[in-house]
Amino acid sequence: MYYWELYDQYTPNSYIMKIDAHQHFWLYTPEEFGWISDDMATIRRNFMPEDLQPELQKLQFDGCVAVQASQTLDENYFLLGLSEDYSFIKGVVGWVDLQSDTVSDSLSEFASQSKFVGVRHVVQGESDPEFMLRPAFMNGIEQLAQHNLTYDILIYHHQLPMAIRFVEKFPDQPMVLDHIAKPDIKNGQGFDNWRKNILQLGSHSNVYCKLSGMVTEANWQIWTPQDFRKYLDTVLEAFTPQRLMIGSDWPVCLVASPYEKTIQLVIDYIQSLSQQEQNQILGGTAAQFYGLE
Repeated sequence: MYYWELYDQYTPNSYIMKIDAHQHFWLYTPEEFGWISDDMATIRRNFMPEDLQPELQKLQFDGCVAVQASQTLDENYFLLGLSEDYSFIKGVVGWVDLQSDTVSDSLSEFASQSKFVGVRHVVQGESDPEFMLRPAFMNGIEQLAQHNLTYDILIYHHQLPMAIRFVEKFPDQPMVLDHIAKPDIKNGQGFDNWRKNILQLGSHSNVYCKLSGMVTEANWQIWTPQDFRKYLDTVLEAFTPQRLMIGSDWPVCLVASPYEKTIQLVIDYIQSLSQQEQNQILGGTAAQFYGLE
């Protein structure tokens, strides 16, 4: 059974961990992080747990989920090693080659580590418009169930139709959409199409969504909370608080916003929800989805 099937519904008075469900650590090198362009120079440096911990503590967050930033097996060892040294790293979403003939062996190795909770592939960087529908890739996804692992969907908004066809093939596999599929918040283009696709994706009960990566899709210099309202309204309608989780996308978010301001954007938006619904978004959903201890 998946963690989400074993998760006990909490009572309003029980303690719920506050979890940043999406952030990264890295030791910067120009070769490995070539995607960090000149206008993102502020994040051309190392970002390690000791940099994030004070930010979490300031907002009284209990921990985080560290997500892969490099598509190598070494990335898994790096993040798992950090999670051993820093208890506030509650889970690791790593990378394996899902198209490999030896994918099952790789998954077996990493799934044996209690904090290895899921897998992600940088599909947004794939030029093939049918990448997620490749038989070899889908074979790898099928292997996740045997290891009780989740899958993070990282795509741009124009890739949503592919993602919808993809998730339809795996109705029992827990998946989560990263960064609300990166809509064009800065220019406001394509909202109606994005909304239609998000509602369709959200109709699949095994698909969750991270309230993350939004500030970097807006105008980095002059965004306001109002810029995000219709996008947040849409994902709230599509997924409900039971399938939404907050994430900072730190340190990437720093090109557009400090950590606290990034997190506060979501905290302020959900103030009108019940306390139980807020608890879900601020940690309950992530703990459920990823099976965090």
